[in-house]
Amino acid sequence: QVQLVESGGGLVQPGGSLTLSCAASGISVAGTAMVWYRQAPGKQRELVASITSGTNTYYYDLVEGRFTISRDGAKNTLYLQMNSLKPEDTAVYYCNTFPVGAWGQGTQVTVSS
Repeated sequence: QVQLVESGGGLVQPGGSLTLSCAASGISVAGTAMVWYRQAPGKQRELVASITSGTNTYYYDLVEGRFTISRDGAKNTLYLQMNSLKPEDTAVYYCNTFPVGAWGQGTQVTVSS
């Protein structure tokens, strides 16, 4: 059974940084295509970043150059490094496999002064 647990969210000022973590069990993140999504209040869930089972990555236009997706096979954990955060990045962030499976609880990111 696949279980993904997101953590690392919080309140940060505009221009700040956060690193989200996604601890996985039941799969090996090193050999699995993985994604980060986010959902802001009143909006649909949107794809933020993805990484293939190899090393190819994809980023949503609005986060490219500011966010970095990566993984640590030894820790079986997926990461999302977020820099230069903006108020419009405020959302609940979710990790998942690709194709997506069941959603976890996500982690709240709030960017506000």
